[in-house]
Amino acid sequence: MAWTAISTRNETLPIVRGGWLDALRFIVAGLIILHHFQMSAPVPLAEGLHPVFERGGFLLTNFFLIDSGYVLMRVYGASVAGGRMSAGDFFLKRYLRVVPAHLIMGLSLVGLVVGGGMLGFAPRAPEWFAWDQFWAQITLTQAYGVPGGYGWNAPSWSISALIGCYLAFPWILRGLVRLGPWTVLALGIGLYLLANQLTWGLLGYPVYQMPMGLGLFRALPLFFLGMSLAWFAQKVWISPRLARWAGIGAAILLAFVQYFDKHALISLVFISTIILAAGATPTPRPSKWVEKAAQVSFSMFITNEVVRIAWFGVVNVLIARFALPSPVQWALWFAGVAAAFVFAWLFHYVIDTPIQNRIRDWLKSRRGRRIEVRQPVVSLEG
Repeated sequence: MAWTAISTRNETLPIVRGGWLDALRFIVAGLIILHHFQMSAPVPLAEGLHPVFERGGFLLTNFFLIDSGYVLMRVYGASVAGGRMSAGDFFLKRYLRVVPAHLIMGLSLVGLVVGGGMLGFAPRAPEWFAWDQFWAQITLTQAYGVPGGYGWNAPSWSISALIGCYLAFPWILRGLVRLGPWTVLALGIGLYLLANQLTWGLLGYPVYQMPMGLGLFRALPLFFLGMSLAWFAQKVWISPRLARWAGIGAAILLAFVQYFDKHALISLVFISTIILAAGATPTPRPSKWVEKAAQVSFSMFITNEVVRIAWFGVVNVLIARFALPSPVQWALWFAGVAAAFVFAWLFHYVIDTPIQNRIRDWLKSRRGRRIEVRQPVVSLEG
């Protein structure tokens, strides 16, 4: 049989907004909300329905980190490699994308905890709001061995780790562009397996169980794997039909193996296949709604834990004071999940987008001033 489904023809599909990759980002962000909220249900979903609602959290984080490396490589790889965007400009652009929203959510949580305490409402789990844990988190240094960072807006550890990945991106890219696509793919897979084996041998647990304080060492192999997948996708043409069937099959198999247990490594293969397939599947008619949903996914990620703490802080008081029956408790839980989505949309459009628009304008003007300075001075004398 002729090997025509995969080739090195230069026909790689460009990334388009409103396509399958955007849809995946929104779906994963929604599942992250469900993962964080399941423990606050009247009966935790991991106990009442299936353990995957708890253990699946590491898979969603894996997907988030791999997808970040993949998308950034596809979007910025050529510009950074070609010198049209400097390493400093790339890092500044990415850093300013995540930090303002993080600071707003972190300080809002402080106001919530302090304000609630002044009104006589102490947190049910005060150990999650210890001040010695706050400073590493608010500065996003908790993933680099800096003491602290637990509790508060706990999911921000992955943002902290990604900042390190942003710093490493240009240097990793410099090495990858010298290699062929199959070599890069093997390197991405091999380095992750090596990192996993090292953590097992030295620490006694897999790389995905690295504590928050060592979050960079968990994130970087996955981010590098995503970059490797993207480099492969840019150089190797994959038949759209094969991509569609591979993506569907990998999604079904991922759900199947997770029904029984973690199966971390084989699940990682399926996640990588899903991302590769989404990038290789054409989008004849991009959806504006899918594009907008994907744009909100970061806000969904960074705000959902704060919404959960605020919402169930009130709900738990109501349950205790009025002895609310189970059906009402479930109704309030579903309303809380819906509130996380609504709040994320409002935060994105009312707060985050205006801030990012100002940052984008400032970055453009900064770049323009640097270009003017570099222009040669032409003298009209003589």
